[in-house]
Amino acid sequence: MGQYIQEQLTEIRDAVAAAAVNCGRLPDEVKLIAVSKTFSREDILTAYAHGQRRFGENKVQELEQKAGNLPPDIEWHLLGHLQGNKAVKAVQYATYIHSVDSVKLIQRLDRLAGEAGKKQKILLEVNISGETTKFGASAENDILTMAEAAANAVNLELAGLMTMAPYEADEAELRRIFGALRQLRDKIEKRLNIRLPELSMGMSGDFPAAVAEGATFVRIGTAIFGKRNYAG
Repeated sequence: MGQYIQEQLTEIRDAVAAAAVNCGRLPDEVKLIAVSKTFSREDILTAYAHGQRRFGENKVQELEQKAGNLPPDIEWHLLGHLQGNKAVKAVQYATYIHSVDSVKLIQRLDRLAGEAGKKQKILLEVNISGETTKFGASAENDILTMAEAAANAVNLELAGLMTMAPYEADEAELRRIFGALRQLRDKIEKRLNIRLPELSMGMSGDFPAAVAEGATFVRIGTAIFGKRNYAG
């Protein structure tokens, strides 16, 4: 398994770099988050030994279990939906929280980050595709309201936006969804006179389209670690 992860990690890094070059971008403009949800500490350490430092988890409980038992220089990204009652642990362990989707959560994270003496980096989750099964804000006015609240928060750093595309989307639909997130980011930057450097979009099956539309974080798990086992 260790050799498999190393080989896949090398292959994905090369593919992400190639996707960047193919659309006239520099490879280091796109940062790889290895999504380690359901995978073991040993699997993470294998990727770590191969130079990987950014890892993503979907659940706060799993993030807490892993972050406390792995090297301290790992940059942890919380990707899954965040309930308010789990926010204190998210602030404790996550460098970036990608799934901020309400003003109420922004206010709670701001307070908790202040209590922790931390400047918490966040991204706003946007539901561009409009799928009812996905979290995130869809209405532009709601997103602008959240962005303004986050930009004005004392203990938060609004780093950018995050979205997910439907698994069955074709290339044209992927480009439309990812391009819409970039355009929304540009509109918020202009409206609020702030800079939002990060666009978190693209996973194992669709990252080339995301990179072509400006992704700065790609979230890749199965293409690195293999098929997940959700048993138990």
